[in-house]
Amino acid sequence: MVSSGRINQMKTADFDYELPHELIAFYPVTNREESRLMIVNRNNQKIEHIRFLELPQILKEGDILILNNTKVIPSRLFGKKDEDKKVEVLLTERINPSLWKAIMKNPKHDLKIEFGGLKGKVLKDGKDEWVIEFEEDADDYIEHSGRMPLPPYIKRQPEENDRIFYQTVYADKKGAVAAPTAGLHFTRRLLDEIRQKGIKILYITLHVGAGTFKPVKTENVEQHKIHQEYREMPVETALAINRAKREGKRIVALGTTVVRTLEGALDKNGNVQPAFGYTGLFIYPGFKFQVVDVIITNFHLPRSTLLMLVSAFADRELILKAYKEATEMKYRFLSYGDAMIII
Repeated sequence: MVSSGRINQMKTADFDYELPHELIAFYPVTNREESRLMIVNRNNQKIEHIRFLELPQILKEGDILILNNTKVIPSRLFGKKDEDKKVEVLLTERINPSLWKAIMKNPKHDLKIEFGGLKGKVLKDGKDEWVIEFEEDADDYIEHSGRMPLPPYIKRQPEENDRIFYQTVYADKKGAVAAPTAGLHFTRRLLDEIRQKGIKILYITLHVGAGTFKPVKTENVEQHKIHQEYREMPVETALAINRAKREGKRIVALGTTVVRTLEGALDKNGNVQPAFGYTGLFIYPGFKFQVVDVIITNFHLPRSTLLMLVSAFADRELILKAYKEATEMKYRFLSYGDAMIII
């Protein structure tokens, strides 16, 4: 599924910007809510700078804040193959307790891998994808011996602290291989403060897949085939959103995963419907937003589908101006970096 109201022949190069390597955050700030927060106002084109812990001052009583409660699986496994050669495997999706979709270098059909007592065999499935069939239920081993699947642009090995830092404090449903990073800035204290202000917090689930890091290689934006991700729109959340829209209240989406889930759950009458299954909604400039009024998000890679999504919401020129200001002011970028709120 692609964006509606498309702009003909929009180029991928239109979403490029210079990202200094030193601004990529390899580690989070010590206190999550101490991250910086850029305010981008779509109406007056004004850009302001505060701390994330000041977010309750930006939100309004009656707002509906939607969070993605997916939980990252420590799905990065290290094992040994032929002649004790080391091999790294990224499990991307659980099919059943002993069968997982996987990504690895130079996969080979029937390749056997030893993971510290857990044995697996690499197989090619009928969809030209690779899976690993374990000899037994692998869930317990993955939970205790797997490492967090940090994004490829974080050039270091996962550490034990990443099990805490690369996970939102409200993570609940296992299934993601990448964190919904806008949520990493929240503490339980901050969530309590937001609730006390009269802001309702609701949840959706979208299991972020490895495809979120897939680069756009097509020259024209609309030719890119976006990845599919599993999402759930609960009945309670759908009903509350529809009620809030009728009452003129703002829907605040925390992160691009929430945006795609909300906008992809509309029926022909413009009502959000409960939804369970995969979404392939690709949002880029020209898309007509019908649900989301405010977006909180991190700073994204050049030429990425995530940058295209926020550019659809706020105007590409304004977003690129904000990104330029962020680089000049030494904001921290990407998953462990700072955040932006677009109002």
